[in-house]
Amino acid sequence: MFFQQIYDKTLAQASYFIGCQATSEAIVIDAKRDVDTYLEIARQNNMRITHVVETHIHADFLAGTRELAALTGASMYLSDEGGPDWQYAFAHKGLRDGDRLFVGNLSLEVLHTPGHTPESISLLLRDHPSSDAPVMVFTGDFVFVGDVGRPDLLEEVVGVAGSKEEGAAELFRSLQRFSQLPDYVQLWPGHGAGSACGKSLGAVPSSTVGYEKIRNWALQHLDNFGAFKDYLLHDQPEVPTYFSAMKRLNKEERPLLLEVPEYPVLDVTEVMAKPAYTIVDSRHKSKFAEGHVAGALNIQNNNALATWCGWMLSYSDQIVIVAPDEEREDITRKLMRIGMDNIAGFVTNVEGADLVPVKLLQAEEVNNLRSEAVLLDVRSQREYNEGHIPGARHRFVGFLPQMNLEDMRHSPLVVYCQSGDRATVAYSFLESKGFEPIFLYPGSFADWKAKGMSIASSREG
Repeated sequence: MFFQQIYDKTLAQASYFIGCQATSEAIVIDAKRDVDTYLEIARQNNMRITHVVETHIHADFLAGTRELAALTGASMYLSDEGGPDWQYAFAHKGLRDGDRLFVGNLSLEVLHTPGHTPESISLLLRDHPSSDAPVMVFTGDFVFVGDVGRPDLLEEVVGVAGSKEEGAAELFRSLQRFSQLPDYVQLWPGHGAGSACGKSLGAVPSSTVGYEKIRNWALQHLDNFGAFKDYLLHDQPEVPTYFSAMKRLNKEERPLLLEVPEYPVLDVTEVMAKPAYTIVDSRHKSKFAEGHVAGALNIQNNNALATWCGWMLSYSDQIVIVAPDEEREDITRKLMRIGMDNIAGFVTNVEGADLVPVKLLQAEEVNNLRSEAVLLDVRSQREYNEGHIPGARHRFVGFLPQMNLEDMRHSPLVVYCQSGDRATVAYSFLESKGFEPIFLYPGSFADWKAKGMSIASSREG
Protein backbone atom coordinates (compact mmCIF):
# COMPACT_ATOMS: atom_id res chain seq x y z
CA MET A 1 0.00 0.00 0.00
CA PHE A 2 1.15 3.52 -0.81
CA PHE A 3 0.02 6.26 1.59
CA GLN A 4 0.66 10.00 1.77
CA GLN A 5 -0.97 12.76 3.78
CA ILE A 6 -1.08 16.16 2.04
CA TYR A 7 -1.34 18.90 4.64
CA ASP A 8 -2.23 22.51 3.88
CA LYS A 9 -0.89 24.59 6.76
CA THR A 10 -2.83 27.65 5.64
CA LEU A 11 -6.20 26.05 6.37
CA ALA A 12 -4.94 23.29 8.68
CA GLN A 13 -6.53 20.87 6.22
CA ALA A 14 -5.48 17.29 5.49
CA SER A 15 -6.16 15.25 2.37
CA TYR A 16 -4.96 11.75 1.58
CA PHE A 17 -3.50 9.88 -1.39
CA ILE A 18 -3.78 6.11 -0.99
CA GLY A 19 -2.73 3.60 -3.63
CA CYS A 20 -2.56 -0.11 -4.29
CA GLN A 21 0.95 -0.74 -5.56
CA ALA A 22 -0.04 -4.09 -7.05
CA THR A 23 -2.58 -2.56 -9.46
CA SER A 24 -1.32 1.07 -9.55
CA GLU A 25 -4.82 2.35 -8.67
CA ALA A 26 -5.24 5.21 -6.21
CA ILE A 27 -7.89 7.14 -4.32
CA VAL A 28 -7.76 10.74 -3.06
CA ILE A 29 -9.78 11.73 0.02
CA ASP A 30 -10.89 15.37 0.55
CA ALA A 31 -8.78 16.95 -2.20
CA LYS A 32 -7.82 20.61 -2.02
CA ARG A 33 -8.57 22.68 -5.10
CA ASP A 34 -5.04 23.08 -6.49
CA VAL A 35 -5.01 19.45 -7.54
CA ASP A 36 -1.67 19.46 -9.38
CA THR A 37 -0.23 18.22 -6.08
CA TYR A 38 -2.04 14.88 -6.45
CA LEU A 39 -1.26 14.59 -10.15
CA GLU A 40 2.43 14.94 -9.34
CA ILE A 41 2.27 12.31 -6.58
CA ALA A 42 0.59 9.94 -9.02
CA ARG A 43 3.21 10.63 -11.70
CA GLN A 44 6.14 10.13 -9.34
CA ASN A 45 4.75 6.81 -8.11
CA ASN A 46 3.43 5.46 -11.44
CA MET A 47 -0.16 5.41 -10.21
CA ARG A 48 -3.55 6.23 -11.71
CA ILE A 49 -6.09 8.16 -9.66
CA THR A 50 -9.23 6.08 -10.18
CA HIS A 51 -11.37 7.18 -7.20
CA VAL A 52 -12.01 10.54 -5.51
CA VAL A 53 -14.12 10.86 -2.37
CA GLU A 54 -15.22 13.45 0.22
CA THR A 55 -16.09 12.86 3.85
CA HIS A 56 -18.77 15.60 3.83
CA ILE A 57 -19.83 18.90 2.28
CA HIS A 58 -16.97 21.08 3.44
CA ALA A 59 -17.44 24.58 4.87
CA ASP A 60 -13.86 25.79 5.29
CA PHE A 61 -12.35 25.13 1.86
CA LEU A 62 -13.44 24.59 -1.73
CA ALA A 63 -12.88 20.92 -2.45
CA GLY A 64 -10.99 19.96 -5.61
CA THR A 65 -12.83 16.65 -6.01
CA ARG A 66 -14.55 17.73 -9.21
CA GLU A 67 -11.39 19.22 -10.72
CA LEU A 68 -9.48 16.02 -9.99
CA ALA A 69 -12.22 13.83 -11.46
CA ALA A 70 -12.33 15.98 -14.61
CA LEU A 71 -8.56 15.80 -15.11
CA THR A 72 -8.11 12.08 -14.39
CA GLY A 73 -11.43 10.47 -15.31
CA ALA A 74 -11.67 9.11 -11.76
CA SER A 75 -15.06 8.11 -10.38
CA MET A 76 -16.42 10.58 -7.85
CA TYR A 77 -17.93 9.07 -4.68
CA LEU A 78 -19.94 11.29 -2.31
CA SER A 79 -22.26 10.76 0.62
CA ASP A 80 -25.95 10.20 -0.05
CA GLU A 81 -26.69 10.16 3.69
CA GLY A 82 -28.20 12.98 5.76
CA GLY A 83 -31.60 13.42 4.13
CA PRO A 84 -32.81 15.48 1.15
CA ASP A 85 -31.46 18.82 2.39
CA TRP A 86 -27.88 17.53 2.52
CA GLN A 87 -27.43 15.96 -0.89
CA TYR A 88 -24.81 16.97 -3.44
CA ALA A 89 -26.63 18.64 -6.33
CA PHE A 90 -24.48 17.27 -9.15
CA ALA A 91 -23.81 13.85 -10.66
CA HIS A 92 -21.80 11.43 -8.52
CA LYS A 93 -21.75 7.87 -7.24
CA GLY A 94 -23.60 7.85 -3.94
CA LEU A 95 -22.30 6.31 -0.74
CA ARG A 96 -24.35 4.86 2.10
CA ASP A 97 -23.45 3.38 5.45
CA GLY A 98 -21.90 -0.06 4.96
CA ASP A 99 -20.89 0.46 1.33
CA ARG A 100 -17.38 -0.52 0.30
CA LEU A 101 -15.02 1.05 -2.21
CA PHE A 102 -12.39 -1.25 -3.70
CA VAL A 103 -9.13 0.29 -4.91
CA GLY A 104 -7.07 -2.62 -6.17
CA ASN A 105 -6.40 -4.82 -3.16
CA LEU A 106 -7.55 -2.13 -0.74
CA SER A 107 -11.08 -1.49 0.49
CA LEU A 108 -12.69 1.43 2.28
CA GLU A 109 -15.86 0.79 4.27
CA VAL A 110 -18.30 3.68 4.61
CA LEU A 111 -19.40 4.58 8.13
CA HIS A 112 -22.17 7.17 8.41
CA THR A 113 -20.93 9.40 11.26
CA PRO A 114 -23.28 12.41 11.48
CA GLY A 115 -22.98 15.19 14.02
CA HIS A 116 -20.65 17.75 12.52
CA THR A 117 -22.93 17.58 9.48
CA PRO A 118 -25.86 15.26 8.73
CA GLU A 119 -24.22 13.66 5.67
CA SER A 120 -20.77 13.13 7.24
CA ILE A 121 -19.07 9.80 6.60
CA SER A 122 -15.85 8.16 7.75
CA LEU A 123 -13.84 5.64 5.73
CA LEU A 124 -12.41 2.48 7.32
CA LEU A 125 -9.43 1.18 5.34
CA ARG A 126 -8.38 -2.46 4.97
CA ASP A 127 -5.19 -3.61 3.26
CA HIS A 128 -6.33 -7.12 2.31
CA PRO A 129 -3.00 -8.67 1.25
CA SER A 130 -1.80 -8.01 4.80
CA SER A 131 -5.01 -8.60 6.76
CA ASP A 132 -8.78 -8.31 6.52
CA ALA A 133 -8.77 -6.34 9.78
CA PRO A 134 -9.15 -2.53 9.52
CA VAL A 135 -5.93 -0.53 9.76
CA MET A 136 -6.90 3.13 9.30
CA VAL A 137 -9.98 5.32 9.64
CA PHE A 138 -10.34 8.64 7.81
CA THR A 139 -12.73 10.71 9.88
CA GLY A 140 -12.95 14.03 8.04
CA ASP A 141 -14.36 16.56 10.52
CA PHE A 142 -15.94 13.92 12.79
CA VAL A 143 -13.06 13.03 15.14
CA PHE A 144 -9.85 15.03 15.33
CA VAL A 145 -6.74 14.42 17.39
CA GLY A 146 -7.93 15.50 20.84
CA ASP A 147 -11.24 16.97 19.72
CA VAL A 148 -14.40 16.42 17.66
CA GLY A 149 -16.15 18.38 14.94
CA ARG A 150 -18.41 21.20 16.05
CA PRO A 151 -22.14 20.69 15.42
CA ASP A 152 -23.06 24.38 15.47
CA LEU A 153 -21.85 25.30 11.98
CA LEU A 154 -25.17 24.58 10.27
CA GLU A 155 -26.93 26.94 12.65
CA GLU A 156 -24.22 29.60 12.45
CA VAL A 157 -23.48 29.35 8.72
CA VAL A 158 -26.64 28.09 7.02
CA GLY A 159 -29.17 29.35 9.58
CA VAL A 160 -30.75 25.99 10.43
CA ALA A 161 -32.36 26.84 13.77
CA GLY A 162 -31.91 24.24 16.50
CA SER A 163 -29.52 22.12 14.42
CA LYS A 164 -26.67 22.36 16.92
CA GLU A 165 -28.71 20.53 19.58
CA GLU A 166 -29.67 17.81 17.10
CA GLY A 167 -26.11 17.67 15.80
CA ALA A 168 -24.74 17.23 19.32
CA ALA A 169 -27.03 14.24 19.85
CA GLU A 170 -26.02 12.70 16.51
CA LEU A 171 -22.35 13.28 17.27
CA PHE A 172 -22.75 11.58 20.65
CA ARG A 173 -24.22 8.49 18.97
CA SER A 174 -21.55 8.50 16.27
CA LEU A 175 -18.82 8.62 18.92
CA GLN A 176 -20.33 5.64 20.70
CA ARG A 177 -20.03 3.73 17.44
CA PHE A 178 -16.48 5.01 16.88
CA SER A 179 -15.45 3.83 20.34
CA GLN A 180 -16.22 0.23 19.28
CA LEU A 181 -13.46 0.25 16.66
CA PRO A 182 -10.27 -1.67 17.57
CA ASP A 183 -7.80 0.39 19.58
CA TYR A 184 -4.99 -0.23 17.09
CA VAL A 185 -6.79 1.44 14.15
CA GLN A 186 -4.92 4.57 13.05
CA LEU A 187 -6.91 7.80 13.04
CA TRP A 188 -6.32 10.26 10.19
CA PRO A 189 -8.51 13.38 10.55
CA GLY A 190 -9.46 16.14 8.12
CA HIS A 191 -7.95 18.98 10.15
CA GLY A 192 -5.25 19.86 12.66
CA ALA A 193 -4.56 22.67 15.10
CA GLY A 194 -5.67 26.08 13.81
CA SER A 195 -8.86 24.97 12.10
CA ALA A 196 -12.14 26.68 13.02
CA CYS A 197 -13.92 23.32 12.66
CA GLY A 198 -13.20 22.57 16.33
CA LYS A 199 -11.90 24.40 19.38
CA SER A 200 -8.95 22.38 20.73
CA LEU A 201 -7.50 20.32 17.88
CA GLY A 202 -4.18 18.61 18.48
CA ALA A 203 -1.05 19.59 16.58
CA VAL A 204 0.14 16.05 15.76
CA PRO A 205 -1.06 14.74 12.37
CA SER A 206 -2.59 11.43 13.45
CA SER A 207 -3.52 9.24 16.38
CA THR A 208 -5.12 5.89 17.10
CA VAL A 209 -8.61 4.99 18.24
CA GLY A 210 -7.16 3.68 21.50
CA TYR A 211 -5.19 6.82 22.22
CA GLU A 212 -8.22 9.01 21.55
CA LYS A 213 -10.21 6.92 24.04
CA ILE A 214 -7.64 7.99 26.64
CA ARG A 215 -7.00 11.64 25.77
CA ASN A 216 -9.87 13.00 23.64
CA TRP A 217 -12.21 14.92 25.96
CA ALA A 218 -15.32 13.85 24.01
CA LEU A 219 -14.68 10.15 24.51
CA GLN A 220 -14.56 10.65 28.26
CA HIS A 221 -18.25 11.65 28.37
CA LEU A 222 -19.96 8.84 26.48
CA ASP A 223 -21.98 7.92 29.57
CA ASN A 224 -23.22 11.49 30.15
CA PHE A 225 -24.80 13.30 27.21
CA GLY A 226 -25.54 16.43 29.23
CA ALA A 227 -21.91 16.96 30.20
CA PHE A 228 -20.82 16.14 26.66
CA LYS A 229 -23.20 18.65 25.08
CA ASP A 230 -22.41 21.43 27.55
CA TYR A 231 -18.68 21.23 26.90
CA LEU A 232 -19.12 20.72 23.16
CA LEU A 233 -21.22 23.84 22.61
CA HIS A 234 -19.37 26.12 25.06
CA ASP A 235 -16.74 28.60 23.82
CA GLN A 236 -16.60 27.48 20.21
CA PRO A 237 -14.58 29.98 18.12
CA GLU A 238 -16.23 32.52 15.85
CA VAL A 239 -17.29 31.04 12.50
CA PRO A 240 -15.64 32.64 9.44
CA THR A 241 -18.25 34.33 7.27
CA TYR A 242 -16.93 32.76 4.06
CA PHE A 243 -18.02 29.31 5.30
CA SER A 244 -21.53 29.89 3.94
CA ALA A 245 -20.14 30.38 0.43
CA MET A 246 -18.07 27.18 0.74
CA LYS A 247 -21.10 25.15 1.81
CA ARG A 248 -23.02 26.34 -1.24
CA LEU A 249 -20.17 25.99 -3.76
CA ASN A 250 -19.23 22.52 -2.52
CA LYS A 251 -22.82 21.33 -2.82
CA GLU A 252 -23.90 22.84 -6.13
CA GLU A 253 -22.66 22.99 -9.72
CA ARG A 254 -19.86 25.53 -10.25
CA PRO A 255 -17.21 26.35 -12.87
CA LEU A 256 -14.10 24.19 -12.55
CA LEU A 257 -10.59 25.60 -12.28
CA LEU A 258 -8.29 22.99 -13.84
CA GLU A 259 -4.97 24.78 -13.35
CA VAL A 260 -3.47 27.42 -11.08
CA PRO A 261 -4.22 30.77 -12.78
CA GLU A 262 -1.60 33.42 -13.42
CA TYR A 263 -2.82 36.96 -12.85
CA PRO A 264 -1.20 40.05 -14.41
CA VAL A 265 1.11 42.55 -12.74
CA LEU A 266 -0.54 45.97 -12.57
CA ASP A 267 0.88 49.46 -12.18
CA VAL A 268 0.07 50.96 -8.79
CA THR A 269 -0.98 54.34 -10.19
CA GLU A 270 -3.50 52.67 -12.53
CA VAL A 271 -4.90 50.68 -9.62
CA MET A 272 -5.25 53.79 -7.45
CA ALA A 273 -7.21 55.45 -10.26
CA LYS A 274 -9.89 52.73 -10.14
CA PRO A 275 -11.83 53.02 -6.86
CA ALA A 276 -13.85 49.90 -7.71
CA TYR A 277 -10.87 47.72 -6.81
CA THR A 278 -10.56 46.20 -3.36
CA ILE A 279 -6.85 46.42 -2.54
CA VAL A 280 -5.28 43.82 -0.25
CA ASP A 281 -1.79 44.73 0.94
CA SER A 282 -0.24 41.38 1.87
CA ARG A 283 3.08 42.78 3.06
CA HIS A 284 4.22 42.51 6.68
CA LYS A 285 2.34 44.84 9.02
CA SER A 286 5.51 46.86 9.67
CA LYS A 287 5.87 47.61 5.94
CA PHE A 288 2.17 48.48 5.79
CA ALA A 289 2.61 50.83 8.75
CA GLU A 290 5.48 52.65 7.04
CA GLY A 291 3.26 53.48 4.09
CA HIS A 292 0.40 51.94 2.13
CA VAL A 293 -2.03 52.75 -0.64
CA ALA A 294 -5.01 54.63 0.81
CA GLY A 295 -7.96 52.29 1.38
CA ALA A 296 -5.90 49.08 1.29
CA LEU A 297 -6.59 46.24 3.72
CA ASN A 298 -3.55 44.78 5.41
CA ILE A 299 -3.93 41.01 5.34
CA GLN A 300 -0.44 39.63 5.69
CA ASN A 301 0.76 36.73 3.56
CA ASN A 302 1.12 34.15 6.28
CA ASN A 303 -0.76 30.94 7.06
CA ALA A 304 -3.89 32.94 7.97
CA LEU A 305 -4.15 34.94 4.73
CA ALA A 306 -6.95 32.91 3.16
CA THR A 307 -9.00 32.84 6.35
CA TRP A 308 -8.79 36.59 6.88
CA CYS A 309 -9.56 37.29 3.23
CA GLY A 310 -12.59 35.04 3.70
CA TRP A 311 -13.62 37.08 6.73
CA MET A 312 -13.02 40.57 5.34
CA LEU A 313 -13.72 40.36 1.59
CA SER A 314 -16.80 39.71 -0.49
CA TYR A 315 -16.78 37.17 -3.32
CA SER A 316 -18.08 39.97 -5.55
CA ASP A 317 -15.07 42.21 -4.84
CA GLN A 318 -12.61 42.75 -7.67
CA ILE A 319 -9.36 42.23 -5.81
CA VAL A 320 -5.89 43.65 -6.39
CA ILE A 321 -3.11 42.28 -4.20
CA VAL A 322 0.03 44.15 -3.19
CA ALA A 323 2.80 41.56 -2.84
CA PRO A 324 6.38 40.82 -3.87
CA ASP A 325 6.60 39.16 -7.27
CA GLU A 326 7.92 35.91 -5.80
CA GLU A 327 4.80 35.50 -3.62
CA ARG A 328 2.23 35.73 -6.43
CA GLU A 329 1.76 31.99 -6.95
CA ASP A 330 1.68 31.24 -3.23
CA ILE A 331 -1.07 33.82 -2.64
CA THR A 332 -3.01 32.68 -5.72
CA ARG A 333 -3.04 29.10 -4.41
CA LYS A 334 -4.13 30.18 -0.95
CA LEU A 335 -7.06 32.17 -2.32
CA MET A 336 -8.17 29.60 -4.90
CA ARG A 337 -8.51 27.09 -2.05
CA ILE A 338 -11.42 29.17 -0.76
CA GLY A 339 -12.79 29.95 -4.21
CA MET A 340 -11.63 33.58 -4.20
CA ASP A 341 -10.87 33.83 -7.92
CA ASN A 342 -12.02 37.38 -8.70
CA ILE A 343 -8.47 38.73 -8.78
CA ALA A 344 -7.71 41.57 -11.22
CA GLY A 345 -3.96 41.30 -10.66
CA PHE A 346 -0.98 42.02 -8.44
CA VAL A 347 0.93 45.17 -7.62
CA THR A 348 4.54 44.20 -7.00
CA ASN A 349 6.00 47.72 -6.62
CA VAL A 350 4.42 50.67 -4.80
CA GLU A 351 7.28 53.10 -5.46
CA GLY A 352 6.08 56.41 -6.78
CA ALA A 353 2.64 56.11 -5.20
CA ASP A 354 1.33 58.54 -2.59
CA LEU A 355 1.44 56.27 0.47
CA VAL A 356 -0.26 56.73 3.83
CA PRO A 357 1.46 55.81 7.14
CA VAL A 358 -0.31 54.15 10.06
CA LYS A 359 -0.80 56.30 13.16
CA LEU A 360 0.85 54.30 15.97
CA LEU A 361 0.50 54.67 19.75
CA GLN A 362 2.45 53.25 22.66
CA ALA A 363 0.89 52.00 25.91
CA GLU A 364 1.31 55.27 27.80
CA GLU A 365 -0.32 57.23 24.97
CA VAL A 366 -3.22 54.77 24.88
CA ASN A 367 -3.65 55.17 28.62
CA ASN A 368 -3.71 58.95 28.30
CA LEU A 369 -6.37 58.77 25.56
CA ARG A 370 -8.70 56.39 27.40
CA SER A 371 -11.05 59.09 28.67
CA GLU A 372 -11.68 60.66 25.25
CA ALA A 373 -11.15 57.84 22.75
CA VAL A 374 -13.03 54.68 21.89
CA LEU A 375 -10.77 51.73 22.67
CA LEU A 376 -11.69 48.92 20.31
CA ASP A 377 -10.74 45.35 21.26
CA VAL A 378 -11.00 43.20 18.11
CA ARG A 379 -10.00 39.83 19.60
CA SER A 380 -12.33 36.87 20.06
CA GLN A 381 -15.12 37.02 22.62
CA ARG A 382 -13.30 34.47 24.74
CA GLU A 383 -10.09 36.52 24.81
CA TYR A 384 -11.99 39.68 25.68
CA ASN A 385 -13.82 37.93 28.50
CA GLU A 386 -10.56 36.72 30.00
CA GLY A 387 -9.19 40.25 30.23
CA HIS A 388 -9.08 43.56 28.38
CA ILE A 389 -8.06 47.20 28.70
CA PRO A 390 -10.54 48.89 31.06
CA GLY A 391 -13.33 50.63 29.18
CA ALA A 392 -12.62 48.90 25.87
CA ARG A 393 -15.50 47.99 23.59
CA HIS A 394 -15.48 44.57 21.97
CA ARG A 395 -16.02 44.06 18.24
CA PHE A 396 -14.47 40.92 16.76
CA VAL A 397 -12.45 41.92 13.70
CA GLY A 398 -14.04 39.32 11.43
CA PHE A 399 -17.51 40.70 12.08
CA LEU A 400 -16.62 44.34 11.33
CA PRO A 401 -17.76 44.22 7.66
CA GLN A 402 -21.28 43.22 8.79
CA MET A 403 -21.56 45.65 11.71
CA ASN A 404 -23.08 49.09 12.05
CA LEU A 405 -20.17 51.08 13.46
CA GLU A 406 -21.55 54.60 13.13
CA ASP A 407 -21.64 55.10 16.91
CA MET A 408 -17.83 55.08 16.92
CA ARG A 409 -17.33 57.84 14.35
CA HIS A 410 -17.55 60.75 16.76
CA SER A 411 -14.47 60.08 18.89
CA PRO A 412 -10.83 59.17 18.29
CA LEU A 413 -10.56 55.42 17.74
CA VAL A 414 -7.75 53.23 19.14
CA VAL A 415 -7.59 49.64 17.86
CA TYR A 416 -5.83 46.74 19.58
CA CYS A 417 -5.84 42.92 19.64
CA GLN A 418 -3.47 40.47 21.33
CA SER A 419 -0.19 41.15 19.55
CA GLY A 420 -0.99 43.45 16.63
CA ASP A 421 -1.85 41.33 13.57
CA ARG A 422 -5.63 41.37 13.88
CA ALA A 423 -5.59 44.99 15.03
CA THR A 424 -3.79 45.94 11.82
CA VAL A 425 -6.47 44.16 9.77
CA ALA A 426 -9.16 46.03 11.71
CA TYR A 427 -7.33 49.38 11.54
CA SER A 428 -6.95 49.08 7.77
CA PHE A 429 -10.60 48.15 7.32
CA LEU A 430 -11.85 51.04 9.44
CA GLU A 431 -9.46 53.46 7.75
CA SER A 432 -10.80 52.32 4.37
CA LYS A 433 -14.31 53.22 5.61
CA GLY A 434 -13.28 56.77 6.45
CA PHE A 435 -12.86 56.55 10.24
CA GLU A 436 -10.76 59.50 11.42
CA PRO A 437 -8.85 60.01 13.63
CA ILE A 438 -7.87 56.37 14.07
CA PHE A 439 -4.83 54.95 15.84
CA LEU A 440 -3.22 51.53 16.09
CA TYR A 441 -1.71 50.15 19.29
CA PRO A 442 0.76 47.71 17.69
CA GLY A 443 1.91 46.12 20.94
CA SER A 444 -1.73 45.49 21.82
CA PHE A 445 -2.90 43.57 24.88
CA ALA A 446 0.28 41.50 25.24
CA ASP A 447 2.31 44.70 25.57
CA TRP A 448 -0.28 46.29 27.88
CA LYS A 449 -0.17 43.28 30.17
CA ALA A 450 3.63 43.04 30.09
CA LYS A 451 3.87 46.68 31.22
CA GLY A 452 1.71 45.94 34.26
CA MET A 453 -1.15 48.21 33.22
CA SER A 454 -4.60 47.75 34.76
CA ILE A 455 -6.78 44.98 33.33
CA ALA A 456 -10.55 44.46 33.46
CA SER A 457 -12.54 41.26 33.12
CA SER A 458 -15.73 41.12 31.06
CA ARG A 459 -17.74 41.28 34.30
CA GLU A 460 -16.11 44.59 35.14
CA GLY A 461 -15.83 46.14 31.67
